[in-house]
This record gives sequence, C-alpha cells and structure tokens, in this order.
Amino acid sequence: MVILQRLWARPLLLLPLPPLFWAGNLVLGRALAGSFPPVSLAVGRWVVALACLLPFVIGTIGAQRKALFRARGLVFACGAFGIAGYNALGYLALQSAPAASVAFLNSTLPLMVPLAAFLLGVERVSARVLAGIAISFIGVTWIVARGEPSTLAGLSFAGGEPLVLIAVANYAVYSVLLRRRPADLDPLVFLTATMAAGLLVLLPFWVWELARGATIPTGPGPIAAVLYIGVFASLLAFIIWNRCVATLGASVTGASFHLVALFTAALAFLLLGEPVRPFHLVGAALILGGFGLAAVGSRSSPSRRSAEARS
Repeated sequence: MVILQRLWARPLLLLPLPPLFWAGNLVLGRALAGSFPPVSLAVGRWVVALACLLPFVIGTIGAQRKALFRARGLVFACGAFGIAGYNALGYLALQSAPAASVAFLNSTLPLMVPLAAFLLGVERVSARVLAGIAISFIGVTWIVARGEPSTLAGLSFAGGEPLVLIAVANYAVYSVLLRRRPADLDPLVFLTATMAAGLLVLLPFWVWELARGATIPTGPGPIAAVLYIGVFASLLAFIIWNRCVATLGASVTGASFHLVALFTAALAFLLLGEPVRPFHLVGAALILGGFGLAAVGSRSSPSRRSAEARS
C-alpha cells in the first residue's frame, strides 16, 4: 500500500503504465479481429471495467449527484469521445487495417492533443514538449518504416486507417476535456459516469451489430482477453491516465502515447517470438529520448503542476 501511495504521488513514474496496458490491448484486439465483433468487444471491456469500479464508488455517487448533474454535458462528451468513439472505432479499424498503419496513426495522438488543447483554449504547449513529441514521433516512424523511410509511401489508406485517425482524434479531445472536470467532482465518480455514458452511446450500435448476425465468442480465450482489457486496458489505464493529465498536463501525458508502439514491439518479441532488429533499437532510443525530453519539461514549472493537480 505504501508503494502504491508513493507511485500515486509521483505521476511521472505512473506515466508508462497506460501505454503498456494499451499495448496489450492492441495485441489482443488484433488477435481477436475477425472472431470478436468490434462494438461487442468495446461494450464488453467497459461492462467489465464498470462492474469492477462501481462497488467502490456507489456510496459516493449519491453525495455527488448534484455535481454530476452540473457536469452532465462534460460527462456525456467524455463518454462519447473517450469511451465509445475511440475504442469502437479502433476495434473496427483493426478488422482490416495493417498493423504498421495502425501503429503509425495511433502515434499521432501526441500531435493531436496539443492541437486539440490549443483549439479548445485549455493550455499552451512549451517548445520543449513539442520538441520531445517530434523526436519520439520520428522514432515511431523509423520503426514503422523498418529503417527505410521510402517504404512509408507504400502504406495504404484504403482500409481501416482513416478510422484509426478518427479514433485518435476522439481520444485527443477526451484527453483535453478531462482538464475541465470540476474540482468538487470525485475523479472515480467522474470516470464511472463517463463509462456509463460511453456504454449508452455504444448501445444502439451494439444492437445494430447483433441484429446483423454478429455472435460473441464465449471460449476461455476470448473471455480472458475481455477481462484483461476491461481491468487493465480500461479501468486501471484510464484511472492512471486521468491522474497524469490532471498533474502533468494533456500535452506531456499525450507524449507518453508513443510508448505504445515500443511496448507493442516488446510484447510481440516476448509472446510471439518476433525478432528485434537494429531499426527497432534506433526507433526505441528516439521514442524514449523524446518522451524523456517532454517529461523533463514538465518538471520545470512545479507551481503550475500544483495548481493543475488542484483543478
């Protein structure tokens, strides 16, 4: 418990965990493509996450009902963009999009977050954070190109790639909107409400998917995958991500999303036996270097972070 409290008080140490959990989600989502309907998978992950979280906040929801009602527009928007839109579109894209294209387009999130933050008037982005984002993005591009930039011209945008881009844009908006959570609204209550709102948005699409004849697999493998995605890639990742956004800012937190590509390569090597080649190492060094530059930039203004942590 003491270790967890210390980690919670040092969000920079928590920052790599959501990308790690989401890398596992990406591997599983790709493995389940073609056998698990995409909207059903999105619904399943959030039902599991909500079922795990609800017992811990059920007693607080009543006391927070007025704050929830006042923030109902924000709750619905976060549920629509971060819970429903990003996940359903992502799983739908994985049905047809090549893995390289998905990795490349998902890594545009750190570029979209500052843009969304600027457009919504939430925060300004420092030159150091922008430099870190650019360096880590070059690293991701190097891995996707396998050390040969000319191969990027062969990436296809005829399949699910546009959906990936729209999904990432959804999550960028969600990351920025998180900063507007009222200070008197408990973070876990807010997360619970956004999960419920996201499931509400997904409901008609789920009904439509099932009406078209989709079937949900019930074997031990798919069930275990949904449990992992629901607990780690959904509940824990979102709790930690929200904490990092509140304390480090949307731009710095968004920069950590480049780590998803790095962790995905590592998991593929450990679990699938895929080799690690020199271009992986070069790209990984650039990703970590850019991430470190952006994260160190967040340490330069402790008073600002303290103010953000109270918001």
